[in-house]
Amino acid sequence: MKSVAVIGSGVAGLSCAYYLLKAGYKVRIITASHCPDEQCCSWWAGGMLAPYCEQESAEPLVETLGLESMAFWQQFAAQHQLSYQAHGSLVVAAPRDQSLLRQFSEQTQGASWLDNEQISGLEPDLGHFSRALWFENEAHLEPRAVVLSLWQACQSAGATIETDRRLSLSEIEGLKGEVDWVLDCRGLSARDLMPDLRGVKGEMLHLHCPEVELSRPVRLLHPRHPIYLVPRPDNVFMLGATMLEVNSSKRASVRSMLELLSAAYALNPAFAEAQIIEIGVDARPAFNDNLPKVRVNDNCLSVNGLYRHGFLAAPAVARRVVDFINSGKLCDEVFDANHS
Repeated sequence: MKSVAVIGSGVAGLSCAYYLLKAGYKVRIITASHCPDEQCCSWWAGGMLAPYCEQESAEPLVETLGLESMAFWQQFAAQHQLSYQAHGSLVVAAPRDQSLLRQFSEQTQGASWLDNEQISGLEPDLGHFSRALWFENEAHLEPRAVVLSLWQACQSAGATIETDRRLSLSEIEGLKGEVDWVLDCRGLSARDLMPDLRGVKGEMLHLHCPEVELSRPVRLLHPRHPIYLVPRPDNVFMLGATMLEVNSSKRASVRSMLELLSAAYALNPAFAEAQIIEIGVDARPAFNDNLPKVRVNDNCLSVNGLYRHGFLAAPAVARRVVDFINSGKLCDEVFDANHS
């Protein structure tokens, strides 16, 4: 039985480990955290599965990977009693920003225009908006529950997991002699081997607001600080997220918090009474084109650069990684053969 060491326990690493175990490999997961927690970018994700909305700013590859990953998550959620909410997503804008909504429509596919009555039928608490775009075939999930379930599924399938272990470059090099393949899924920590990785800082909030009921993610367009709001159980909402070109991932800025909260208030004034449960900050790993890449160096594969598309891309990228390990099949979409 061939062996693979997976470094990292975010959604990328765990998706790779899950596929490898299904394919019959002996898998060893090595992670700097104790389990999936706030040290992983995946912990702070919105969990939106929105391949059509992402057309507005992402390359077509993101839609391709996203549609495949959605099918994976739907099946995985059914098998592991997880919530997979296939209610689509809404995009709205204030009256003065209707040109942004029209532009969003021109840059994307898969949406229907809704008028005020139709918006009220889907989301009564957004009935003050006159127009919206409804992306009916999108979905969302709860990312923390998903990564914990992936972790448990890998354990149940026989993976060996080593926690609280941050590997040095020399240790990674030594690991290459112990197993058949090494998968480096360390995210931004892999800049020691991938200097062209950059950090895109994202800040988010969890709010508790009993006065608001939503059943699907909502994007509010704004020329300076667009937001998205993702419903969680028990009237909790994930509000995000900034995209700042800095590598620091420790603290939220006052400006970002003010902008996020002001936008939430514009979406529904009832958020003025919401309670802030949690503030989260992390730096998402990205390359210059904001697309995921797999790089091969001897028997080590680096899987990185998922940007803000972790849950939307990870399972599809993981399947391509396992196809390569199985048969040597190179997928030009994600394998970066020309890096220097």
